[in-house]
Amino acid sequence: MLATVALLMATLSQVFSQHQPPVVRQDIPLDSIRLSDPFILADKKTATYYMTGTGGMLWKSKDLKKWTGPFVIAKTDPASWMGPNPMSWAAELHHYKDKYYYFATFTNRAVKIDTVGENVIERRASHVLVSDNADGPYVPMSDPTYLPASKPTLDGTFWVDKDGKPYMVYCYEWLQNQNGTIEKIELKPDLSGSIGDGKLLFRASESPWSRENVKGSTGPNKVTDGPFLFNTGTGRLGMLWTSWIYDVYTQGVAYSKSGTLDGPWIQEKEPITPPNYGHGMLFQTLNGKWLMSVHSHRSVDGRTMRYPQLFEVDFSGSKLVVGKPYKP
Repeated sequence: MLATVALLMATLSQVFSQHQPPVVRQDIPLDSIRLSDPFILADKKTATYYMTGTGGMLWKSKDLKKWTGPFVIAKTDPASWMGPNPMSWAAELHHYKDKYYYFATFTNRAVKIDTVGENVIERRASHVLVSDNADGPYVPMSDPTYLPASKPTLDGTFWVDKDGKPYMVYCYEWLQNQNGTIEKIELKPDLSGSIGDGKLLFRASESPWSRENVKGSTGPNKVTDGPFLFNTGTGRLGMLWTSWIYDVYTQGVAYSKSGTLDGPWIQEKEPITPPNYGHGMLFQTLNGKWLMSVHSHRSVDGRTMRYPQLFEVDFSGSKLVVGKPYKP
């Protein structure tokens, strides 16, 4: 397990530098793009699909078939805690009220916040940038931090709960707490900062489907990854999230008994997607069809690469049902 995570961490570290603009290409098929944690915004205002993810770059498409990119869209502050050239993971784009928001995990590798066992933990946190346009540029807002500097947090996503308040839902990383969690924190009305402290929603150990071997014993995996919220057709609140079954990346789903972020969260017994797919999100196409975007792993010349994949979904009833792969 640790060796697998180390390999993937090394893969994720190979992101574009903000100081070296990438070469923009046109008419690239989706399955030819290497991208971890793909997130797709279907923007009705521009009739365009915008895809981002780990690395913080942006791809654009009119039909989900051919893509143009990558473009640099995030403009972080080099004087902030992120440093001059932070790593960027699991970026998301959300249209809220009259603005576009960029939720992402930033890592400043020059700052070490803790050491737990053999794990030296770098300064990492979920953060939010803002823009007037879907394709950016996205810039910082008023608050310098959203989550505590002493905790490594990642994979922040956005949700407006039944109380009408906006929240960030994120992972508190297992590297420090040894049992990853998914938590929430309230955001200011304009998402420019956070309010109060984070609140625990559930722990990795509550998963009935994830597995790992630890010192000869088998138990739930310690990793929480990629939360994403949705409402079913019956109004039931669900959450996609990802972990591992031994060395296989796997996605599950949980449902809130109360219908709010406060839960309690009831975990489905079986994974929601086939093996080797995870970090999913749901979006509705410009033609009204609901799809799930995930990534899968492939070994290319001895290196682990991640590629986007789309699945058909149906959550018109009380549960999310994942269908066949979708080929645009």
